[in-house]
Amino acid sequence: MLRINEVKLPLDHSEDELKQALLKRLAVPESDLISFTIFKRSYDARKRAAILLIYSLDAEVKNEAAVLKRLSADRHIMISPDIEYQYVGHAPEGLTDRPVVIGTGPCGLFAGLLLAQMGFKPIILERGKAVRERTKDTWGLWRKGELNPESNVQYGEGGAGTFSDGKLYSQIKDPKHLGHKVLQEFVKAGAPDEIMYVSKPHIGTFRLVSMVESMRANIIELGGEVRFSSKVEQLILKNGQVEGVELANGDKIHSKHVVLAIGHSARDTFYKLFEQGVYMEAKAFSLGFRVEHPQTLIDTARFGPSAGHPILGAADYKLVHHASNGRSVYSFCMCPGGTVVAAASEPGRVVTNGMSQYSRNERNANAAIVVGITPEVDFPGHPLAGIELQRKWESKAFEAGGSTYQAPVQKLGDFLAGKPSTEFGVVVPSYTPGVHLTDLADCLPEYAITAIREAMPAFDKQIKGFGMADALFTGVETRTSSPVRIKRDNDSLESINTKGLFPAGEGAGYAGGILSAGVDGIKIAEAVALSILNAR
Repeated sequence: MLRINEVKLPLDHSEDELKQALLKRLAVPESDLISFTIFKRSYDARKRAAILLIYSLDAEVKNEAAVLKRLSADRHIMISPDIEYQYVGHAPEGLTDRPVVIGTGPCGLFAGLLLAQMGFKPIILERGKAVRERTKDTWGLWRKGELNPESNVQYGEGGAGTFSDGKLYSQIKDPKHLGHKVLQEFVKAGAPDEIMYVSKPHIGTFRLVSMVESMRANIIELGGEVRFSSKVEQLILKNGQVEGVELANGDKIHSKHVVLAIGHSARDTFYKLFEQGVYMEAKAFSLGFRVEHPQTLIDTARFGPSAGHPILGAADYKLVHHASNGRSVYSFCMCPGGTVVAAASEPGRVVTNGMSQYSRNERNANAAIVVGITPEVDFPGHPLAGIELQRKWESKAFEAGGSTYQAPVQKLGDFLAGKPSTEFGVVVPSYTPGVHLTDLADCLPEYAITAIREAMPAFDKQIKGFGMADALFTGVETRTSSPVRIKRDNDSLESINTKGLFPAGEGAGYAGGILSAGVDGIKIAEAVALSILNAR
């Protein structure tokens, strides 16, 4: 099989034109082409009037060795690498010490799924509810302003990524192509086939719900268990070795291999682990607001006359500005054609996030506009100081929104002018359970407000209209990434001071997004499997 990269065609081309372009690159007659598939498809929109699609293709041809030799000078043609997943081992007969996985976000799900596929029959514990029950509780906040602290956007089957844009791309280094395994499992669970080849795949919330259920069923079919409303209260430790976990209801589950895939909103669990002596340290993260624009504005700015083309879909963006006060301001978790959602997990606090459905056909585009902060400068001292900083600004947002889980909002023009907003313009807020017009200057640290005010005109130069006065800021975005890292050994992937504990995913500070969390879950499952097998 040959891999042919950088095959470029106009946006509107036929399937036959793709085949003919491939034949031309290989300089072979059609009779020598046995088959071909699309490995990757992206686009080049630098020339908005002539957007190109860029393909990587896998082709099977007659006399492959001769073709490859003849084209050896073309660095874009090579043997297609074998990226099929290979398991590190399988559970021995009679294994009684079943691994425990805490959390059913993407990391926990993939750790559990891979352990189940290798025959280790994991026990998976989730403090929240099954995904459909959890969805009802989440809508309770969005529609009625009623927060369930144990079942919400952050807690429950599927993790925080269930209520998101469902982005499935990442910038992590992935030499073992574990991301390919993640995407394959998602397709098996019901995701569209296109996620295997489009450059920026996404799924959307509605599809994620059924996919999560399918993956759970697969784990159970392979002998694993999934227990909901099973909050881990503390670890059972003996001489620095994990012996199991104790649940909030008093039940104890014994295991020498515990995967900690809790997500970065499990603040009470962080505190309990810290009290038990598990080593952790403060980690940089970001604070900011959600910004909303008309999606048509972003489409036109990015795609010009091709805006609205079905292959391109709703346009996204990625922006960064280095402010004069030394702060970096950047867009994060951009959701084309989506909504701003209430993402609180603690009473008396307001948190925002972004969400899109697969169609991405809502009227507004939204993204977090955030400012990077570090423990060395902004929250020195205690390993958990970042959590308290998040809580501070989430509480401020709650108060600024009227103390009813409504979010504080402000038009961009008013934000730049330093005056409260009193009415909406052309951008209608999408956040539910509602918003409260105000001045957002008191909802973030002064250095963040100053940096964002400087960044917005700079972003307007990159995307025409981005600085429109009627664009809308919604506060606050605080859960960009974990404020802690539960440090692990580079080789065994165990906690550096708690043997048998495997910190994993976003909450432990080792992932950021669905794909990278899934990849980390696979890595951890492999580490657990090898630990069990090597001990025998």
